[in-house]
Order: sequence, then C-alpha cells, then structure tokens
Amino acid sequence: MVFVCSRAGRPVTALTRRDVARALLAVPSGVALVALPDLRRAMAAAGNGLSPVFWESAQATLRSIEAGMATVGDVQRWIESTGTEPIMLTPGYFVWPEEDERGPVAAEMFALLVAHLEERVQAGEIDPDALVSGDSSARGAYEELQERWLSTPLPDGRVPRYAVGDEQVEEPYSGWGEEEAFALSELRRIVAGLPKQPDLPLGELETAATRLRELLGLPGYPANVLRACAGFEDQPLPDDDQELWLSVAAGVADPVSDLSEDGDLVEEFADLDGELSVEDATLAKLCTIQYADWLAGVTALARLGPGVLASPERMARLIAESEDTYADEADVDDLAATEGLFTPVVSLWGYLGIVDADEVLTPLGWWGLPKALERAWSAPGD
Repeated sequence: MVFVCSRAGRPVTALTRRDVARALLAVPSGVALVALPDLRRAMAAAGNGLSPVFWESAQATLRSIEAGMATVGDVQRWIESTGTEPIMLTPGYFVWPEEDERGPVAAEMFALLVAHLEERVQAGEIDPDALVSGDSSARGAYEELQERWLSTPLPDGRVPRYAVGDEQVEEPYSGWGEEEAFALSELRRIVAGLPKQPDLPLGELETAATRLRELLGLPGYPANVLRACAGFEDQPLPDDDQELWLSVAAGVADPVSDLSEDGDLVEEFADLDGELSVEDATLAKLCTIQYADWLAGVTALARLGPGVLASPERMARLIAESEDTYADEADVDDLAATEGLFTPVVSLWGYLGIVDADEVLTPLGWWGLPKALERAWSAPGD
C-alpha cells in the first residue's frame, strides 16, 4: 500500500484504478500477483475498494503477463480501461510520445488530460467497468471524449494536440535525428546486400512520369496531396523524369508541406462534428508512420521483388514479421492500425506506378522505392 501511494503521490482514499494498475506493472508480475489480495483488502478497509471487475481484470492481466501470453497491446488496453489513462494512438491518429520521450509541453498536456478524465469518472461520464469488460459503446465514447479534449482550446488558448505537435517540431529530441540516421544506414546496408540490384525500367519510368505530370496539373485529390508531399505547390515541376518521380515518391514517405494554406487547420480539426477532408486525413496518416515501419516495409518489398502483393494488409503483415526492426511482436490491433496507415500510401503508390491495379509491386516500384526512401531520409544535397 505504501508503495502504491508513494508512486501516485496520493493518500489511499484518493487512489484511482490507474494508480493501482501502474504500480502493479512497476514490479515483477509474480510479486504483484502475491501482493494483490492484501492490497485489495487494505484498500477496501480504507474505504476505497474500487470494484470486483477491476480486481478480476488485474489478476487476469498479471497472470497473462506471468505466463508470457500478454502482448504490449493487451497491457496498454488494460491500462486504458482504467478510465483515466490517455489512449496512446487515438482514432484521429494523434500519438502521445513515450513517457521517457515527452518534453515539458507533452508532459503537461498528458497530466491535464489525466486530470480531466478523473473528473469525468467522478461525474459518471466514464464507466471503467464497461471499458474493462470490452463494451464497444463505452470504448467509443471514451475515445471520442479524448479526441474532443485534444482539439478543444485550453483557457490559455493552446489546443493540446497542436501544442504537443509544435513542441516536437520546434524542439525535436536528439533521438529523433538519431533514429532517422540509423534507419538510413540500415536501408543502405540492406539494399547493398541484395543478391540482385534492380535495373531502372526506363519505359515504365517515362510512362509513369508522363501520367504524373498530367495528374499534378489537376485540381483536388490526389494531385493536391502529391504536390504537397513533393513541395511542388509554389515551384515548377522538374524537367527530368527521374527527378520528378523520385521527388514525389520520397514525399509520400516524408511530406515536405501540408495544405494549411487552404484554410484554418486548427478550426477544422477542432470541429469534431465535421469530418477531416480526404487530403488532411491522408497527410495525417503519412506523417504518423514511423521510420521502423517504412524501413521494414520497403526492405521487405526490395527483397521479394516485383510481382509481390503490396496491399495495405500485406504491408502490415510484412512489417510485423520483419527482422530488420526492433518493434515488439504485433497484435491484431497493431496490424489493423498499420494497415489503416498504409491504406493511403498504397493508393498513392498506384498513381506513381509503384503498384499496379491489383496492388502488386511493379519493376518501377522495386527499383524506385528504396531510392525514394533514401532521398526522404538524406540531408539536402547528400
């Protein structure tokens, strides 16, 4: 009990499910299982017994961890079901930085959201028992509540989701640059070690570039997204076909600009009664994909060669099964999330001729994807 209160910084009467869950996960699962009955009795005696459903879920989760059966996603979902733990990846593709990577602003916003959720639990707007029981309606309402808070201005005018994003852009952590450099070095190492290096399919490149020039001159989606990705909005297109194609393909992996000039993006996202445009939703997903996922997906395609299926579902599976990244084994939720992120990617690849109408990798895609990714991660002029 002393340990839980000390970690949470609260007296026993004020402990929340989240406080208890985080304390249980801070020690070996076997130790937590042994301490669980005494902790439950002590909290009940103090008048803060929580609920039987919570204690049963805690025991089941700890047993699953001890048996080596629980995934990272399982544990994260259980913590979120306490009703006061922010969702790491929201349906609107907002991603909280890992706890040890949060800057001052992200840490502040995270703590403010926890406090907000605690108030909503006290007000009866969040039902933790329904969450931990897997009630889909309760989960949906929980996600919507957090999306709304993230997009609602605070009293000082800051919008949480943009305050966190601005901090990451303006004051990037050194680890971010190191991660990109590591991914680039791994990409070069893996591609150099391929048993066969792809040749440039000149005919396919010429056809794709001609089609791409026509497309980029059109209004609306996907032309406006591809122009934003490549940074072609205020400058003429390159005359060289290879330069044009690689610039756009690299931009899909690392967009150069956005569409914020077309309207007040903050107001658009804050209006949860409306829907994101296809352009904004696409760019949001492109910017959410991690270096490790790009590396795993593109190098897998490079190894397999033209003719391999490169659908969003297949990309998610290739990434999950990759030996080139340090990601933990993916669960069903992780696969679904990755598939969702790569759905617009594969769609845009189709306009570039990277995949054909059946979402199968083409010789042009086999040749160009690694080069495009290398360009996206390299310093200008490198």
